[in-house]
Amino acid sequence: MESETDEMRESLIECLRPRLKELIVVDRVLDLIDFIENEQKEQIRQKARNDGDISAADSLINAVVQKPHTPGWFTAFVDALNNGGCKFAADYIQLNLPTPEVEAENENCVRFIHLLIPSPADMATDEVCAHCFSKRLLTEDERDRITAEIVTRGSRSGARELLRRIIKCPPGWYSTFLQILKDTEHDVLYNELTGNEDKKPSLKDKPKATTGESPASAESCDGTESREITVNEQTMDQATDLYAGNELPSNSEPSQPDGSALEVARSPEKEIILRDYQMEVAGPALEGKNIIVCLPTGSGKTRVAVYITKEHLDRRKAEGKPRKVIVLVNKVPLVEQHYSAEFLPFLKNKYKVERVSGDSQLKISFTEIVKKNDIIICTVQILENYLERANGGEDEGVNLSDLTLIIIDECHHTQKGGVYNHIMMRYLKQKHKNKRLIEEQKEPVPLPQILGLTASPGVGGATKMEKAEEHILRICANLDASRIMTRSHEEFKKEQRKIIVSVEDRREDPFGDVIKKIMTAIHNHAELTPTCDLGSQNYEQWVVQKERQAAKDENQKVRVCAEHLRQYSESLNLNNTIRMQDAFSFLNKYYEEEMKKKTAPEEEHKIQITDTERFLFNLFKDNKKELETLAKNPEYENDSLSKLRTKILHEFSSRDEARGIVFIKTRRSAIALNQWIQENPKFADIGVKSAYVIGGGDQSVVKPMTSAEQKDVLKKFGNGQVNLLIATTVAEEGLDIPACNFVIRYGLVTNEIAMIQAQGRGRAEDSSYTLVEVKNSGVAEKECVNEYRKNMMNKAIQKIKLLNQAAYEKRITEFQIQAIMEEKVRMTKKKQKDIKNESPSNVKFSCRSCSEPICTGDDIQIIENMHRVNVTPQFRKLYIQRENTTLQERLLDYETNGFIACKNCGQRWGSMMMYKGIECPCLDVKNFVVNLNGKKISKCTKWNEVPIKFSAFDYAEHASNMTMSDNSDDVETM
Repeated sequence: MESETDEMRESLIECLRPRLKELIVVDRVLDLIDFIENEQKEQIRQKARNDGDISAADSLINAVVQKPHTPGWFTAFVDALNNGGCKFAADYIQLNLPTPEVEAENENCVRFIHLLIPSPADMATDEVCAHCFSKRLLTEDERDRITAEIVTRGSRSGARELLRRIIKCPPGWYSTFLQILKDTEHDVLYNELTGNEDKKPSLKDKPKATTGESPASAESCDGTESREITVNEQTMDQATDLYAGNELPSNSEPSQPDGSALEVARSPEKEIILRDYQMEVAGPALEGKNIIVCLPTGSGKTRVAVYITKEHLDRRKAEGKPRKVIVLVNKVPLVEQHYSAEFLPFLKNKYKVERVSGDSQLKISFTEIVKKNDIIICTVQILENYLERANGGEDEGVNLSDLTLIIIDECHHTQKGGVYNHIMMRYLKQKHKNKRLIEEQKEPVPLPQILGLTASPGVGGATKMEKAEEHILRICANLDASRIMTRSHEEFKKEQRKIIVSVEDRREDPFGDVIKKIMTAIHNHAELTPTCDLGSQNYEQWVVQKERQAAKDENQKVRVCAEHLRQYSESLNLNNTIRMQDAFSFLNKYYEEEMKKKTAPEEEHKIQITDTERFLFNLFKDNKKELETLAKNPEYENDSLSKLRTKILHEFSSRDEARGIVFIKTRRSAIALNQWIQENPKFADIGVKSAYVIGGGDQSVVKPMTSAEQKDVLKKFGNGQVNLLIATTVAEEGLDIPACNFVIRYGLVTNEIAMIQAQGRGRAEDSSYTLVEVKNSGVAEKECVNEYRKNMMNKAIQKIKLLNQAAYEKRITEFQIQAIMEEKVRMTKKKQKDIKNESPSNVKFSCRSCSEPICTGDDIQIIENMHRVNVTPQFRKLYIQRENTTLQERLLDYETNGFIACKNCGQRWGSMMMYKGIECPCLDVKNFVVNLNGKKISKCTKWNEVPIKFSAFDYAEHASNMTMSDNSDDVETM
């Protein structure tokens, strides 16, 4: 009979679980339940600290209903609720339920108070707390906790704690609380809660957002009830001028090609709307603690950061303390995105917001911008540069002590040698110096609060749980995070539909067979024996190694053959990924460019063509016609492209308004795929409007996209002018791409972080995530590995959250000390490396292609500590100059007019730079073989790898010499 009763009581508790989770205050009740083991109690306490009361109450209920039961467990639970001040919860499980009308009215009162919890008006919390205790809205223990909160964190934080406690009282608490406010003369708060007619809020009066929730806010909700926090709205007649003085330009001064920021500045200020889970993860940061907010893409991390920023500035303003917030991002487009879509719309009336990036054209220094604004959004390298200036004793610098809150976007990059980590290393060093200063009873240097934002910290390539935990803890240590905040598992939104599309090998691939036949002929000519499949990633690495070794050995036959084999390998990849005609076009263009190199601008000069080069040119020429013919035959199209076409057509034909992204590996293939879609009438018939977006770095032979071009494409994708985006990994991380309802990864899989980021681009309801295999890519296997790592990462985060705070802080401190010591070793090595002891005369440079000696280090000078130039008359005789339209970029005091190439073999050496009216041949070290004290170095890709300190370019002296030379020429003419 007892067993049946227990089962009934368990069922009752399960039925009432949603309500009990809201009503139980864990820290009141837990110690009063003696049938729960101490170890389990500690886990529940840790849950409360990490995930909040609702999650902890859920764990408490699990422990209560856990079998086998001890005799009298139910009565003990009811007694604990009554004695712990949770009488309303005790009434519920004893079925002493309020009437539906009373319950509905109470729920409405709770919702109304919820609006005040995040940002309570000024309250004499200690006085209100005393009255609440006397009216039995608070227990003695609760009163003591709130008093301690007031002492340690201030009146506002204590007010929040008080409000959280009283809403869990039985019905009737609301009118009692109103009377307390009236008795304690809190007239503003009383009127805010009662309204002009002095009545309680009813269900029909439930507040609503009236200022237009932005798409970013909408996508942050996945069914969780929203909590609304209102920021006072004001109309700004001249919103473009956010500054009081005339020393700064107006907000229209920085580059705003699309006018979006101007539009935002002129619109009314928006409300900040947070969900319950967002308020929960923000909690410790609102108390001034350093944390990492880890939420899935599309869950509103940035909105949380905006709210924390507002609270931080409000609190410090009320306390009369300095306030300065800097938001760091790792991509230029993110600066404008965070500025226009997040921080400016919500904070512009109360605070000065500015953004700075490489694209900005502000006419004052970054130091002045920091001084004159409350919130600065910038690329991370800008802050690092100015921190370094301050470290070097320059006036135009910025110190960490100037800042009070640093927000680090995509904070999983705070590791190894990243720029984020350089900044945080300064922070950690000062933190540990401060400990010593405090011990010596000296004033410590103030440090800013740190807030990290990420969708996925990853596992750092770990294969075991222990290593995954270590990786995440190291990131926490680098960010000095007291906790990593995530949503509870049950609150995650529904998983995307995930599809893996397998492909079949071509029955016939005559185009690929011809390419492989050519490659085999080159292998035979150069006496090379590859050990891996042609066109594979391993093959490409093998070819690169052969080219470097051959350049070092001055074996021009192997070097040139290896260079051409790389191009054929790339064409095989294009053949497997896109169309045969794209692969052919790529090869054909390459050989046209190579032939141009062998043609001198002046007809009287002939550039050397070696026997090997002649063999390679003829080999392509002999097979060109066959390749061109095969490329036009659609019968041999690869199955991957066919499956991709089917998938895209299905998405656009099965959705009312499809909008998707196709992620692809290389810039060249992104451009080719976009061209294929635009040329295919089937796509146009169902309304596909495609565009591509690629990276802005200049490390590829493909012309990079400027940030303005990227922004333009993303804007069109956002407003629907483009509905299919072909993107490299540049669009995986951070960029806000709303309303996307399908994502396809086409033969591209990197790590678990990229997978989570790419999946997160599909933010719309019923979005899908598809992986299309491509030959030799192994993407299906890699995706399985990434899924495993993703699950391991989530488990590792949960294990870290369950650590008690003392154990967590001990490990964090150990990792921080280790990081500081490793940084000292690294800096010592760097200083030794930076000591350029070698004499410039000891280094010699020869052409990478023909091995002809070019110059010594004595001939090279450096402009602005960046550009290595050779302006000697002897060097001028060794090169030819060619026009390069892709380099027609205006830069500071110089511009590039074209490139320079070896007069002997046509190998490109660098660019011709116009510096203050003087032509300066600027050298790129990767085009040379470097000989240092008789030892050849073939893989220098950057000048800082050459241990030589070159002399500075003397502009005045060189200009004077040129003038004297011109005068002597004039005399000779006379």
